[in-house]
Amino acid sequence: MSKRQFKAESKQLLDLMINSIYTHREIFLREIVSNSSDAIDKLHYLSMTKPDEVKVAREDLRIKVSYDKDARTVTVEDNGIGMDKEDLENNLGVIAHSGSLDFKREMEQGKDVDIIGQFGVGFYSAFLVSDEVTVYTKKYGTDQAYRWRSKGADGYTIDECEMDGWGTRVVMHLRPDDDNERYSDYLDQYRLQELIRKYSDYVRWPIHMDVEKEDLVETGETDEDGKPKKDWVTSVEDEVVNSMVPIWQKPKSEATDEECFKFYKEKFRDWEDPMSVIRINAEGAVSYKAMLFIPKVAPYNFYSREFEPGLQLYSSGVMIMEKCKDLLPDCFRFVRGVVDSPDLSLNISREMLQHDRQLATIRANIEKKVKAELERMLKDERDKYLEFYKSFGLQLKYGIVEDYGMKADLLKDLIMFHSLREDKLVTLREYRDAMPEDQPKIYFAAAESVARAKQLPQTEMVSSKGYDILLLSEDADEFALRTLREYDKKEFCDVAGKDLGLETDEERKESEERAEAEKDVLAFVKEALGDAVSDVRLSSKLKSHAVCLTADGDISLEMEKYFSSIPGDQERIKAKRVLEINADHPAYAALKKAYDEDKEKAKDLAVIMYDQAALIAGMPVDDILGYSDRVFKLFG
Repeated sequence: MSKRQFKAESKQLLDLMINSIYTHREIFLREIVSNSSDAIDKLHYLSMTKPDEVKVAREDLRIKVSYDKDARTVTVEDNGIGMDKEDLENNLGVIAHSGSLDFKREMEQGKDVDIIGQFGVGFYSAFLVSDEVTVYTKKYGTDQAYRWRSKGADGYTIDECEMDGWGTRVVMHLRPDDDNERYSDYLDQYRLQELIRKYSDYVRWPIHMDVEKEDLVETGETDEDGKPKKDWVTSVEDEVVNSMVPIWQKPKSEATDEECFKFYKEKFRDWEDPMSVIRINAEGAVSYKAMLFIPKVAPYNFYSREFEPGLQLYSSGVMIMEKCKDLLPDCFRFVRGVVDSPDLSLNISREMLQHDRQLATIRANIEKKVKAELERMLKDERDKYLEFYKSFGLQLKYGIVEDYGMKADLLKDLIMFHSLREDKLVTLREYRDAMPEDQPKIYFAAAESVARAKQLPQTEMVSSKGYDILLLSEDADEFALRTLREYDKKEFCDVAGKDLGLETDEERKESEERAEAEKDVLAFVKEALGDAVSDVRLSSKLKSHAVCLTADGDISLEMEKYFSSIPGDQERIKAKRVLEINADHPAYAALKKAYDEDKEKAKDLAVIMYDQAALIAGMPVDDILGYSDRVFKLFG
């Protein structure tokens, strides 16, 4: 036996890997089990391609995980292809040299060989938790076994040993516990089972463990009443602790929707069945399988920063990431599920994706599949879609607004708003298809609730023309429509905006002439209100109501409310408020009379009219006591 040194660059890489590459120590078991799976893959492949030379039955291939609390060791063994001395030197003596990758390259049909480990550093993750690692191995078809032993970057030894059968056994001696880490936790049956099920549940080969069980059995004695005595007895049974074949790898004929729903509830800890399951089996430039679910109910923290979106990412059945955000656009962050691909470019720790073409291809395809499923639900299962929309419709609207409307075209046919005429939620397409031919714009009214939006005075003129109005009641609604700007060549128009596009040229001329005739009264009101308004004008929107408050410019009254609700000391964004007055209402006649006879009373009336308009619009009245005094003053 002679001491061997890692190459200088290998020593540096080992130190880097232990301290930097892996972010979670617990993945050591995933890496060692994956290596065992690779070793079995190689032997099984040879048994199929060279059956006369390699005689191994598939059902005999297995992985065994065990632990010894007294010796402080965790052991992973397999009956895969094993290694000879040269393999040990090449694979374990040179860090980042991958025997699996070499094997794949050597096979004439290597593209069909599904090998998990291709980076050559996974084995050394054992040093994340171990202060010494010993490998016993014998290559299939040879007589000599070897032992490789190392305590880390100082080097390793290789010597001959005795070993029954072929394969590899990796024995990891755990480090002592310290203030930062309890390595002893890995000497626990349940902890090891947890890690196997988390990371390696779908490795294709059975992973065995000796599982301790407690059973209540009769002792053979009786108590004072003559009844048999019972006591707890501990037994050990060999069990397969991984599932092996993931449900997303099964054809649809072998996995019903009910079975998929059961998998979803167990995997993602949801009490409710999902609304729908989406299955993807993609082959081509990037091959992958996916099983995606659209939940019924949003998690309690879904609309908060604490919510972590993302799909579970697997590579050949080995979990790489618990929540991969890069596989989903944020507008579909409610989707849950798994993606399994052998083709993704991973970094050497397998814990991060390289942002490359393969990832972008999968993401784009998933985006299309999710949209298609939502459209199908909307068309074929309206009630189900409405239930989904109740939980996640707001997210779709946020998706339109985010990133300067990049996803607007993707989402515009999925969002819904309450129709004044239909008194139910409708899509933009449904609203557009029901529009009369002469309707110039798509009209909407925004307020803090649908009921309040219905009551806005500005809706009168639009409704009198026989046109429907979309009633907006959520903060994101108006932002979404303003981001879209139009739908099917019809501009969105706020009924509280400046121009509804409803006046003919003749009507507009008459309005201008009347405004000119009343300019002195309007100027007086504007002066009385000061900076509270940017303009005062006669309204073409009002029929039975006296006043309303509208806004000029890009900031609406509802937007002002939203910005005012944001906590902080930042300067508040204000709308350019406009007081519109119905010249045919008795209130205006009273104002004109006061203007001619009692300017002080006219000023009070002007302020009352503005405060009334603000209250109707759901805006606060700055001087509520002054408002009350002016109203009661009218009784005098």
